[in-house]
This record gives sequence, C-alpha cells and structure tokens, in this order.
Amino acid sequence: MMMPSIFSENLFDDFFDTVSRPIKAIRQAPVPQVMKTDVKESDKGFTLDIDLPGYKKEDISAELKDGYLTVSAKTSEEKEEKDDEGVYIRKERSFGSCSRSFYVGEEIQEGEIKAKFEDGILKIFVPKKEVEPKVEERKYISIEG
Repeated sequence: MMMPSIFSENLFDDFFDTVSRPIKAIRQAPVPQVMKTDVKESDKGFTLDIDLPGYKKEDISAELKDGYLTVSAKTSEEKEEKDDEGVYIRKERSFGSCSRSFYVGEEIQEGEIKAKFEDGILKIFVPKKEVEPKVEERKYISIEG
C-alpha cells in the first residue's frame, strides 16, 4: 500500500534514510539555480560560461572594479488581461535581479576582457597575465648627530 507523498515519495522515507546515512548528508543547503557558471582554463586565459536563461542582452551588465569582475542581470515583466469592458481580470508583475563576482586580479584591464551573449549563455574570456614581482623599495631615514 502506498502512503501519501508529503516529504518525498513515501511518508517514512525521510525517517528511515536518517538511520542509514550520516547526519551531514541529511540536510544539504540548496544549490542556487541562478547564474550557474562553468570556468575553463587554457594557456591564454579563463573562459566563464554563465547560464542566464530568459534574460536579454540589454538586461545584463559586467563591471570590473578593484580586481573583481561582477556580472549582474535584471528582469521585469508585466502581463495584463482585461475583459471586454476594460476591467482587469488578472494583472501580474515580476521583477528580479542577480549578480555574481569573480576575482580576476588587479592587473587585468576592462579592455582585455571579451564578452559575448548567445542562446542564454554569457561567455566571458579573461586573459592570463604574469604578475611581475614587485621590487621592494627601501626608504632610508637620515639620522642626525
């Protein structure tokens, strides 16, 4: 006999699973479904593939500040349905925004980063730069006497 589904396929599944699994695996944090990103490394740099389904190119922005590349996206949608007399039957609005930051280094300039939005995926290429070791500058203080 099947039990009603409340938590999973069977009412008692969650209870019996706790007996066989360690406690850490029982309550996992949900994985965000927005801006999933694949990062690929090559000899020349890094390619980021960011999933942004349902967004338009004009709703997406990318900013480089203090070595951080921040990608932001926003959306707004309004739907109206009226009857013959102009009275609202239903009116829906939805608004949303998301952003994600990646540290790319302070040596990278915005002109070196290439971005392309196609088929709901934002592709960003960030070149690799060799970091030149900073020469330690010594400043001496003159001592009188």
